[in-house]
Amino acid sequence: MAGHSHSANIKHRKGRVDAARAKVFSKLARMVTVAAKLGGPDPDANARLRLAIDKARMASMPKDNIERAIKKGAGGMDVGDYEEILYEGYGPCGVAIMLEALTDNRNRTAPELRKEFERGGGNLGATGAVAWMFERKGVIAVDPESGADEDAILEAALLAGAEDLVNLGDGAFEIRCQAGDLETVRAALDAGPIAVQGGEVRYLPSNQVVLENVDDARKVLKLVESLDDHDDVQSVYANYTISDDIAAQLEQES
Repeated sequence: MAGHSHSANIKHRKGRVDAARAKVFSKLARMVTVAAKLGGPDPDANARLRLAIDKARMASMPKDNIERAIKKGAGGMDVGDYEEILYEGYGPCGVAIMLEALTDNRNRTAPELRKEFERGGGNLGATGAVAWMFERKGVIAVDPESGADEDAILEAALLAGAEDLVNLGDGAFEIRCQAGDLETVRAALDAGPIAVQGGEVRYLPSNQVVLENVDDARKVLKLVESLDDHDDVQSVYANYTISDDIAAQLEQES
């Protein structure tokens, strides 16, 4: 039986990482292009574009790629008639899943996503099937290099009009607010002493399904990853949580 050298394994892993990064950049470029097409190329006058650029920067997308995407959208080129669609469904163990998609052909996207759900042991639902389990919130990341402590960040966040501060550990914090207040809160924070790294609107689960064994966790994660890998899916939200012990087991397997 033929073996694989260490260098070959490293090359294979690097190839997978590079392919995943290219897919992420492709999705982000589409988001930026559509935002520029709909609202113009000036992020100061186009909140949707500004949020798309923030998301691209947070993913370390090169500046040249972002600028090309803006020019493509604002330059009158034929970039397709894209529409935003929310898809809802259930995964294994009753996990609720919401997908934000950007597609130029819903007749193609829906059947493909339905197939992914079924393959992963879940099912694609109708509009409203799981949306009631999520809240649409504005989320702003605090720069971990800011050096501010939790009390100072919380005070600044509340003064800016935010609702909550979440400590993610290792010096990382998220400021949360009503989705419609995102730009106002962010502008107030930008004018204050707390450095932030941009913001976005997310669907946050209001309750969690606890995955209590490693097999269930594998099934759910496999489905979430396959949905996230779909070209038309921009974001995946799900209401599961995994214990530290199970997460450690999965980490050892990867």
